[in-house]
Order: sequence, then C-alpha cells, then structure tokens
Amino acid sequence: MGRIEQATLADPAVRVLQRAVGALPLGGARDLLRGKPLGHPLHPVLVQVPVGCFLSAGVLDVVPGGQPAATTLTAVGLAGAAPAALAGWVDWADLPPEQARVGLAHAVSNIAVIACYVTSLGARMGGEAAKGRRWSFAGLTAVAVSGALGGHVAYSRALADVSPQAEPQAEPPAPQ
Repeated sequence: MGRIEQATLADPAVRVLQRAVGALPLGGARDLLRGKPLGHPLHPVLVQVPVGCFLSAGVLDVVPGGQPAATTLTAVGLAGAAPAALAGWVDWADLPPEQARVGLAHAVSNIAVIACYVTSLGARMGGEAAKGRRWSFAGLTAVAVSGALGGHVAYSRALADVSPQAEPQAEPPAPQ
C-alpha cells in the first residue's frame, strides 16, 4: 500500500477526476451520498449489497441446485454496485493525494469486479453455468483485492481524522 500511496504517476489523472467529481451537479444529494444524515460515510454501508450478494452467490455456486439463486444474487449485486460506486467517488473526490492514489487503485479493481460479474451473469443467462461460476470466483478474488484497498483508504483516513488527545486538565477543586 505504501508504494501505491507514494506513486505519483497517476496524479494528473487523480486531480482531473477529483475536479470532475467535485463539479458534478449533485446538489443536496452530495451530502446524502457522503452520509451526512447518518453521521458517517454512506459508501461502506452501500457496498454491503454487492459484496454480500457476490459472496452469497459464490456460496450458492458450490451448493447443489443453488445456481438459479446465484444468478439472481449476481444481478442484484451488479445493480447495487452503482449507488455504492457513486457514494465512493463523492468521498474520494475530497481525499488527499496519498489516499486518493490508493482510492483510484480501489476504483480500478472495482472495474475488474464489475467486468467479472457482468461476464458471469451473461454466461449464466446464456446457459453456460460453469463459465458463469468461474467468472464469479474470479470476481470474488477481485472483490478481495478491492476490499483490501478500500479498507486501507478508510483506515488511513480514520487515523488522519483522529486528533491528538488534549492534555489532561487539572481537576477542579472540590466544593467545600
């Protein structure tokens, strides 16, 4: 992660993308996507839908007779990815360079996730269940990579947001 944080090669793209996301005419939806009404970011909440669906589809893929449900879960996971991505991009647009670099790698890995699951869903719907399962498991691998990258961004951001503890104050004198 440290190498990604320090790699400046993508910085021009990061700056352009951050400005573009910041300029989106989202109005009050921007605060909603940032999770202000919740008091914490919305993106980690929203990613539970695609990640949960994709993981559940993987479990059902190894259970006899579970393939129809796995196909449904794959489709629901793909539908849930769009709002999660939008919330993630809105959060990402305000990140400092080191975190933005890792965040961009997280986004690129999510593109791989989506590509795997779109291919899986197409294969499943085309009657190629085995091919669909293979792409699903490839997608789960990409989900793990993406989750590690996204978790690093969130964890490093949380550490940056923690302010040093104030010096302890002397206790006020006890009432007499």
